[in-house]
Amino acid sequence: MVKEAIVMEPRDNVATVIEDVEQGTSVPINIGGKTKSIKVKQKIPFGHKFAIIKIPKGEKVIKYGEVIGLASQPIDEGEHVHVHNVESVYSKELVQERREKK
Repeated sequence: MVKEAIVMEPRDNVATVIEDVEQGTSVPINIGGKTKSIKVKQKIPFGHKFAIIKIPKGEKVIKYGEVIGLASQPIDEGEHVHVHNVESVYSKELVQERREKK
């Protein structure tokens, strides 16, 4: 059975799995009409993301064509992308806005 993942926008650097994917599984993704297969490095639970390219530490993590965070450590292609390796930019923006209002 082929496991699948969705890339929302061509500029995304993560894909979202639509079912649980076991470590070592090659997952086909479609990016702008081109199919690429990526071997996942860890088990990826339903609804979670994996990197479709290498994401250096401090680089933007992009889903839906929007920045959803910054890589808190280097993330290899096929690696699970979640709170353990992504830092929220939203919370930083909120803190900054509150400081500016004082």
